[in-house]
Amino acid sequence: MNIFQELQHKHLQQVTRRQFLASCTTGLGAMWMGGKLGGQAMAAGIPYDIQHDPNSPLSALPPRYTAKAKNVIFLHMVGGPSQLELFDYRPELAELDGKPCPPSMLEGQNFAFIQGTPRMLGPQVKFKQHGESGAWVSELLPNFSEIVDDVCFVKSMKTDQFNHGPAQLVVHTGNARLGNASAGAWVTYGLGTENQNLPGYMVLLSGGRLPRAGKSLWGSGYLPSVYQGVLCRSAGDPILNVKNPSLVNRDMRRAALDTLNKLNEQEYAHSHDAEVATRISQYEMAFRMQTSVPEAMDINDEPAAIHELYGTQPGKASFANNCLLARKLVERGVRYVQLFDWGWDSHGTNEGESLDHGFRNKCKDIDRPMTALVKDLKQRGMLEDTLVIWGSEFGRTPMQENRGGSDTKFVGRDHSPGSFTFWMAGAGIQPGVTYGETDPMGYQVAENPVWLRDFHATMLHLLGMDHRRLSYPYQGLNQKLTGVKDAHIVEGILS
Repeated sequence: MNIFQELQHKHLQQVTRRQFLASCTTGLGAMWMGGKLGGQAMAAGIPYDIQHDPNSPLSALPPRYTAKAKNVIFLHMVGGPSQLELFDYRPELAELDGKPCPPSMLEGQNFAFIQGTPRMLGPQVKFKQHGESGAWVSELLPNFSEIVDDVCFVKSMKTDQFNHGPAQLVVHTGNARLGNASAGAWVTYGLGTENQNLPGYMVLLSGGRLPRAGKSLWGSGYLPSVYQGVLCRSAGDPILNVKNPSLVNRDMRRAALDTLNKLNEQEYAHSHDAEVATRISQYEMAFRMQTSVPEAMDINDEPAAIHELYGTQPGKASFANNCLLARKLVERGVRYVQLFDWGWDSHGTNEGESLDHGFRNKCKDIDRPMTALVKDLKQRGMLEDTLVIWGSEFGRTPMQENRGGSDTKFVGRDHSPGSFTFWMAGAGIQPGVTYGETDPMGYQVAENPVWLRDFHATMLHLLGMDHRRLSYPYQGLNQKLTGVKDAHIVEGILS
């Protein structure tokens, strides 16, 4: 061994594994990166050489199908409203009111609170048929009854979770466990945003509390963080820190951001870490949002007729205000707008949860604005490519609540995963139809069951994406919104 070879040998001995992998551009590091990115692209159902531009992560991936929808507004009623007092009319249940529940309805079932043998609870409201479709709707939703021919009812939704947190996670992430990407994050990952000055995914709350599963319902999970939902506030600044601190003007903020971006660009050139590129993109988005968000979130400039239609009160935290904001956001190119309205957990153990008190008040809160949203989108020509979804995490039992085995008649119902109702309207949805059927008690699905993974597959299909191919590599699996079980597009609700 000559002197040169000996020095080279000693140098290689001093190079650490980390240094080797960091500096290797044609060996193991390149092989790993190529496999990771190529696998990711192929798993997403696109050619391996088509990727998200690291400098523009909110650009759209190539569609698999011709999309019917380009935006989604999801209205989630947190807590599980009773379908038996809203849309699923069951006159046979009235005949059993107050009678002991048949043992066959209890065998093999899990409940949150029912113990022993509860009594049956008949419908607490009156129903009528409306529109040319003859849809049955409760007296608690007089405004909504006017638009039944514009919506599709799915009365055969099913889930396998009977507690709020896990059930909410299944609705919004496809999995009862924490750590998965939300549906809105998947949609934003696939479609990006049409407005580079606003996030692709925004979240609005009403009712006074967060959902039980919290911010995981709009998180990005294993997807890059740029795809997570941005939570907006109903009072004060719509988004925290959207304004500059005192003594800091916009020119100063721009100069500081330019310096920070140069440092991040140097780091990205060295590491090619996608999260560094995401960080640069998010800083730039945040800067643009300082001017775009206050305008988009301001409903004061809406005409009086629109405020009358929705029942809005500017400056007040309300479901009505959020419905109007949802229209404004999709109008500006936001892909996915998620509304959560808390307060629908109608066990009847106190007046606020009772089907003859608190439940009626909640119906009054949503009836006018959710009807206005559909009407407003339709009159603007936006319903043609905006998918509106209304639903919750599960339904309610035809048996009354009997917490602790008590025979006291609570005017409320326990959690029921066996059947519940969604309604949808807009892009690609067949209007004026009802899909699926429950048994005479409204307890279990009797015809055309729709699991939540089927709902997710159908939503992605309407947006031009294939649920089998839209995936992301994580922990050795190509993760998907619809999971590993078979999921089916619900053809019967499509126009």
